Amino acid sequence: MSSSVPPPSGGSIAEALAAGRHDALGPTRTPAFEKRLAKRYRAERNFRLMGLSAVAFSVAVLVFLLGNMLVNGIGGFQRAELTVTIDFPESGVTGDAVSLTAPSATQTLEMQGLSEVVAFYAEEQLGADAAAELSPDAWRDVAAALANDPSLINRSETFDLPASSGLAAGLEGEGSPEEQALAARLSADGKLAKKWDWGFLARSDATSPQAVGIWGALKGSILTMLVTLVLAFPIGVLSALYLEEYAPRNRWTDLIEVSINNLAAVPSIIFGLLGLAIFLSLFPNLRSAPLIGGMTLALMTMPVIVISGRNAIKAVPPSIRDGALAVGASPVQVVFHHVLPLALPGMLTGTIIGMARALGETAPLLLIGMRAFVATPPDGFTSPATVLPMQIFLWSDEIDRGFVERTSAAIIVLLVFLLAMNGLAIYLRNKFEKRW
Repeated sequence: MSSSVPPPSGGSIAEALAAGRHDALGPTRTPAFEKRLAKRYRAERNFRLMGLSAVAFSVAVLVFLLGNMLVNGIGGFQRAELTVTIDFPESGVTGDAVSLTAPSATQTLEMQGLSEVVAFYAEEQLGADAAAELSPDAWRDVAAALANDPSLINRSETFDLPASSGLAAGLEGEGSPEEQALAARLSADGKLAKKWDWGFLARSDATSPQAVGIWGALKGSILTMLVTLVLAFPIGVLSALYLEEYAPRNRWTDLIEVSINNLAAVPSIIFGLLGLAIFLSLFPNLRSAPLIGGMTLALMTMPVIVISGRNAIKAVPPSIRDGALAVGASPVQVVFHHVLPLALPGMLTGTIIGMARALGETAPLLLIGMRAFVATPPDGFTSPATVLPMQIFLWSDEIDRGFVERTSAAIIVLLVFLLAMNGLAIYLRNKFEKRW
């Protein structure tokens, strides 16, 4: 049992040990020590609890956000539809498989009076007041059905056609009392119901929430992101390789590094001004085109790729370079056969971050004219187009309440597109990742 006699006055524990006086050390776990040890353990538990609480709070906020979007957005994938049966042999509308599937089939059916035929059968089966609430472009859905299945022209067929925005609001218990009463009567008769609207994923923008779709904006986003990736990724990777492997260490290199770091923090609207001043001056006929939008977003994304690429190259161990040089590889082979493959996963991580930021940007695209009403999907990189964030912005500014659900549905499509894009990038990163 150790003694509690303190070391002699003017001495120290080290001197006592050197003198062989182990009896002068005293107990190793004093009450003060136990108190300090308990305080450290308590601080560690509190820190772990704070970290767990932060993660739980973040997950709760994310679940709330996604849940709110899903609850509000599910209705955006539906629309109010009226059920109308059309007897084509009796209607006088004619056509064969060739004419009904031709590019001009819609114009041909319009000249035959298909819109009047649809209105006639709607009034006959639903009444004049309900037929007046049929969407003016409902006959186009009938024309599209005939194009998909020309055999419908020889028989009677039942269609679910879009109702007007007012009748759709009445079905939700909103709007005027007359529309609510009419919607209740038609719903009770089985002639009006909200049904899943697959066309929302295939149509483009429109003036009515019953007729809008997201495909035009989605295609514009895909084309814009392709241009951004094709321009930003190779230039960013090559810039990172040059700055890290070949550039001399002087004041000019330091100036370039500072400039790149500053560009990564510049507000996105500044890049929009740059695109407006340069790209639209060079190509004035390509306003609101995915090509101009992709070039503008590539300027914004490139600094992020350069910075992450340089960090990934620095993380490659020097022994990899030394080993490659030792077996006779040239400096270029060392860079492109050894360093670049090992740094590529880190570069892809920076690309994911940059592309995700670019996908959600609206400010730069506002300045180059992509805040446009585009009723048809873009045919290519030089066609007028809009993007998903801009489409969401435009719909959120509409007065009609029907656009609220459509906006939430568009946000869900944007999130799914973002997850798919990031998932593909993460898959490629993991595929090329190598361990040493």
